[in-house]
Amino acid sequence: MYRRSFHRFCAGEEKRVGTRTVFLGNHPVSTTEAYVAQRFCDNRIVSSKYTLWNFLPKNLFEQFRRIANFYFLIIFLVQVTVDTPTSPITSGLPLFFVITVTAIKQGYEDWLRHRADNEVNKSTVYIIENAKRVRKESEKIKVGDIVEVQADETFPCDLILLSSCTSDGICFVTTASLDGESNCKTHYAVRDTVALCTAESIDTLRAAIECEQPQPDLYKFVGRINTYSNNIEAVARSLGPENLLLKGATLKNTKKIYGVAVYTGMETKMALNYQGKSQKRSAVEKSINAFLIVYLFILLTKAVVCTTLKYVWQSTPHNDEPWYNQKTQKERDTLKVLKMFTDFLSFMVLFNFIIPVSMYVTVEMQKFLGSFFISWDKDFYDEEINEGALVNTSDLNEELGQVDYVFTDKTGTLTENSMEFIECCIDGHKYRGVTQETDGLSQTDGSLTYFDKADKNREELFMRALCLCHTVQIKTNDAVDGATESAELTYVSSSPDEIALVKGAKKYGFTFLGIQNGHMRIENQRKEIEEYELLHTLNFDSVRRRMSVIVRTQAGDIILFCKGADSAIFPRVQNHEIESTKTHVERNALDGYRTLCVAFKEIAPDDYERIDRQLIEAKMSLQDREEKMEKIFDDIETNMNLIGATAVEDKLQDQAAETIEALHAAGLKVWVLTGDKMETAKSTCYACRLFQTSTELLELTTKTIEESERKEDRLHELLIEYRKKLLHEFPKSSRNLKKAWTEHQEYGLIIDGSTLSLILNSTQDSGSNNYKSIFLQICMKCTAVLCCRMAPLQKAQIVRMVKNLKGSPITLSIGDGANDVSMILESHVGIGKEGRQAARNSDYSIPKFKHLKKLLLAHGHLYYVRIAHLVQYFFYKNLCFILPQFLYQFFCGFSQQPLYDAAYLTMYNICFTSLPILAYSLLEQHINIDTLTSDPRLYMKISGNAMLQLSPFLYWTFLATFEGIVFFFGTYFLFQTSSLEENAKVYGNWTFGTIVFTVLVFTVTLKLALDTHFWTWINHFVIWGSLAFYVFFSFFWGGIIWPFLKQQRMYFVFAQMLSSVSTWLAIVLLIFISLFPEILLIVLKNVRRRSARNPNLELPMLLSFKHVDSGYS
Repeated sequence: MYRRSFHRFCAGEEKRVGTRTVFLGNHPVSTTEAYVAQRFCDNRIVSSKYTLWNFLPKNLFEQFRRIANFYFLIIFLVQVTVDTPTSPITSGLPLFFVITVTAIKQGYEDWLRHRADNEVNKSTVYIIENAKRVRKESEKIKVGDIVEVQADETFPCDLILLSSCTSDGICFVTTASLDGESNCKTHYAVRDTVALCTAESIDTLRAAIECEQPQPDLYKFVGRINTYSNNIEAVARSLGPENLLLKGATLKNTKKIYGVAVYTGMETKMALNYQGKSQKRSAVEKSINAFLIVYLFILLTKAVVCTTLKYVWQSTPHNDEPWYNQKTQKERDTLKVLKMFTDFLSFMVLFNFIIPVSMYVTVEMQKFLGSFFISWDKDFYDEEINEGALVNTSDLNEELGQVDYVFTDKTGTLTENSMEFIECCIDGHKYRGVTQETDGLSQTDGSLTYFDKADKNREELFMRALCLCHTVQIKTNDAVDGATESAELTYVSSSPDEIALVKGAKKYGFTFLGIQNGHMRIENQRKEIEEYELLHTLNFDSVRRRMSVIVRTQAGDIILFCKGADSAIFPRVQNHEIESTKTHVERNALDGYRTLCVAFKEIAPDDYERIDRQLIEAKMSLQDREEKMEKIFDDIETNMNLIGATAVEDKLQDQAAETIEALHAAGLKVWVLTGDKMETAKSTCYACRLFQTSTELLELTTKTIEESERKEDRLHELLIEYRKKLLHEFPKSSRNLKKAWTEHQEYGLIIDGSTLSLILNSTQDSGSNNYKSIFLQICMKCTAVLCCRMAPLQKAQIVRMVKNLKGSPITLSIGDGANDVSMILESHVGIGKEGRQAARNSDYSIPKFKHLKKLLLAHGHLYYVRIAHLVQYFFYKNLCFILPQFLYQFFCGFSQQPLYDAAYLTMYNICFTSLPILAYSLLEQHINIDTLTSDPRLYMKISGNAMLQLSPFLYWTFLATFEGIVFFFGTYFLFQTSSLEENAKVYGNWTFGTIVFTVLVFTVTLKLALDTHFWTWINHFVIWGSLAFYVFFSFFWGGIIWPFLKQQRMYFVFAQMLSSVSTWLAIVLLIFISLFPEILLIVLKNVRRRSARNPNLELPMLLSFKHVDSGYS
C-alpha cells in the first residue's frame, strides 16, 4: 500500500524493477494511510558452515565425496557383509581415525567462525527510537532503523549518512577491513538532513529511500531519498556511493554520525563479498590423484592375479578339497561365478592397504601447520605498516615452489605508491621547484620558442585547476569542523596522486582550504580567499582515465576543469595546443614520472542549464546511473583547452630490482601488467632491471602499428618478423629455455592494451587464433614482457592465456589494487600487498615486493620438497607393507590368509609410521634457507613438478618392490632351518609375519632418517619414539590375554621371537640389505658433490630430484 503511495509522490518516473523502499525510522511518510511493516533479513552475520544439528551429516557427506575415503568405506562394507580374511576393524579404524581428525579440524575452524560471528552479532549499538537512544544488540537492527555511530566504531550494517557532528555533514571513514585501503575516505550526508544532529531532531524526519537491491560491488550504489515535511511536496535527492557507509568500515576523526540502515546482515556488501571465491587446486594434488589411479590399478591386478591363480591351484582335486578341510554342502552348491567374485572382493580387502587413506589427513595437517611458518617469518615483518605476511589459504603452499610465470602490477607493487610532485608544464614551459609568485624557475622545454615563462593568467588558471579538480578533503589536527586559514591542514584522499597535486599547487602559492557549504575555498598567492561553487563532479575511473569538475566562480562564470591521462585528454583538446605539452609529457615519462594532463572549458549559462538538467535527471535514475552520467560528461568533455601537464614521482620499492634479478636467475619469467603509459612503464622496467641494457626490445604498440593504413596488416608483419628473429636465435624449441636465456641474446616484449585487443579480437580470416598463436610463441621466447595501458579485464585475459599454454605453466600474480583483483583470482597463486585492496582476494599477502624473493625461493622450494617427499614416501611405505602379503599368497594356496595380525594392519599407518613423516614434512631443510635465497638457480632444480614426475615415481616404486621382496624372502629363507629356538620349537606363521613386519617398520622409518638433513629434537623424538612405541606395543599386545579376542594368536609371539639370537641377527641383516642401495647411493652422491667445483649447485641427497642444467658455469 505504501509502495503505491510512494510511487504517487514520484509521478512521471518509469516503472523500475530490482529496487527496495526503506522508510526512515520505520515511520510512515503519511498519516492518512496505515503503515505496513517491511520484511527484510535481520542483521545477523553467518559465516559459519555448519550448525549443531547438520554438522555430522553434512561433514560426512563432504568427506565421503573424496575418492579415497569413499573407497575405504566400500571396503569396510565389504568386510562387514562378506566373509573376508581380515576383520572390518582393520579398514574401519583407520577410516574412522581419518574422518574423525578431519571432522575435528573442520569443526574447530567452524567453531572459530561461530565465535567471530557472535562477537559481531552481540556487539552493542544505539538505535534512535521515539527520540531516545536505545541500546540494542547488533543482530537486532532492522532495515529502516536510524543508527548512531561514535568515533572509531565500525558500522554495524550498510547505512545512508544522514548527518554528522560537522556543520557540512561530512565524515571520514577507513575501509581497511573491506578493501585493505588504510587511507581515509570522505562521505557526505544528504543535504536536507545535515542539520539533524540530535536524537530528537532526527526522530522527526519523515523520509523514504528507494535504492537498488543488494549487490556486492563496494564502489557502486544508486538510490534517492524523498523527504516530507508537513504538507509540502516531497523533496527528492540522489544518493550515490559517497553517501553509503559500509558495514565493517570504521568512523575516523568524526565524533558522531547518524545513518539509516538500508542493507543488513547477509545482504550487506561486506557479506556478499565473502561468498563465491573459487577453489584452487595445486599440481601436487593432481599428482596424488594420478598416483592413486596407478596404485588402484596395481591393487586390481593383484586381486585378479590371486583370484585366477587360486582357481588354477584348486583345479587339482586334492588342493581344492583336502582331507583336513572338507567343504560344507552350502559351499558346494554356491555358483562358481559368485564364489569367484567373492574371492576377488576378499583379495581386494586383503591388499587394500596399498591405498594410503591416512595420507590425506597427513597432507592436510602438513599444509595447515606448515602455513604458520610463513606467518611467523620475521623477515616478512614490515615496521612501517606493523604487519607481516598473511596466509589466506594453506592449500597452495607447495605451488609457491613451482611458479613459472610472475605477473606483477607496477604502481604500488614495484613502486611505493607514495607520490611526490616533481614538476609541471604550462603551455610548454617547465616549472620545477618552489617559486615566488611563479617567477623564479621557469624554462623553455626542448627547442620550443616560447617566452621564458607562460602568461601569468595561464599560470594561475593551471594552479586553480590543480586546486579544484580533485576529491581531496581537509582534516585539521584538532577538529574536522571545517578548515581555517591558520589551521595546519592535512589532506585526505583515496588517491595519493591527488594529494601530491594539491601539495604541488601549494608550493606555487595556491592553497586548497577545503569545502564549506558546497563551495571550494582557495588561498591564492596574494593571500586572498577565492570561493568556487562546486556544481558537479565525475570521479576518475580506469575506463575513462580522467576526472572532471564543474565550478562557478565568484563572478558567475561556469568552468569545467578536467585532468587525466594524455591518451584521454589529447583527443579532446585543440590540436594546435598538443605539441607544446606532448614533448614535456614524453620526456617525463622517459624519466619514469607519472604524468597527467590538465584542460579546461568555459560553459555558457544556457548550455549549463541544459547540462545541469541532464545531470540531475541522470543522478536521480536508479538504473544505469553511472553510464548515463558518463555519457553526459563525455559530451561535455570535448573541444577543451589544454593548459599543461604535471609530473609526479612514484619511487621504486626497496630491493625491487634485486628481487626481479633473483626471480629471473631462478628461471621465472616476469611480466609487468600496468595501466600506465608505455614510456613511464618502460623506464620503471629498466630501473627495476626487468630489462637489461643488453636486452633487445620488441614493440607491439599503437605507435608501431599506426605506420600502416591497415593496422592488422602491419601487426601481422611485425608478428612474423619477430617470430623469425626469435626462431633464428632459438632454432630448437628446447625445453631448457632457461639455459638458452643465458647463452643467447635476451629479448623483451612491450605490448599495449589496444594492440592486445587487436590480437585477441582480430577480424581477419583465421586471424585471431593465428595472431594469438604467433604472439604466444614470441612471448615464450622472451625473458621479460611489459604490458602497458592494460584494463583490469585484459590483465586477467593475459594470465588466462598463459595458463592455457602447452604444459600448463604455473602462474603467480601480485598486485595491490582493485584493478589487480581479476588477475589475482585468475592465476594459480594470487598474492596481494598487505594492507591493500587486493590482499582480500589473494591466497597470500606480503608487505613488500621484496618479500616475494624469500617466499618463492626459500619457503616455496622447501614446501614443495617436503610435500612431494611426503606423497612419494606414503606410497612407498604402503607398497612395502602390502607386497609381502601378496607374495605370501603363493605359499598359502591363495587362501587369503593374512600375513600380519589385525592390530598391525590397523596401526601401521595410524601410529607406527605417521609421525616421523609428518615431522619431516614440516621441519626438513635439505638446503639452508640462506643458501636458497642467495642462490636462486637452485629453484630450477624442482621446477616442472620434478619430484612427482614418472621417473622419481618409478624409482620409489622399484625401491619399495626391492625392499618388499627382501623382507619376505629374507625371512622365508631364515625359516628354512627346522628350528630357530634352543629348545627345538618351530616358529609358526604369526611369528613369520611378525618378523617381516618388524623389519618393515624399522626399514621404512630408518629410510626416512637417512633422508633427513635437518635434525631437530622433534625429529629425534618422533623417529626413535615411533620405533620404541612399536616394540613396546608388540610386547604389550602379545603379553596379555585379551578377553575380547576370540583367538589369542599373538600371545607371547613377539617376546618369544626376540629370545632367539638368530632372529635378532636376521632382522638386523635384512634391514641393512634393504637400506644398502640407499646408503651406497648417498655415499656416491656425497663423493661426487665434494669433488664438484661449485658444491652449492648440487642438491643434497634426495633421489627424486631431476637433474637440470642451469646454464650457469
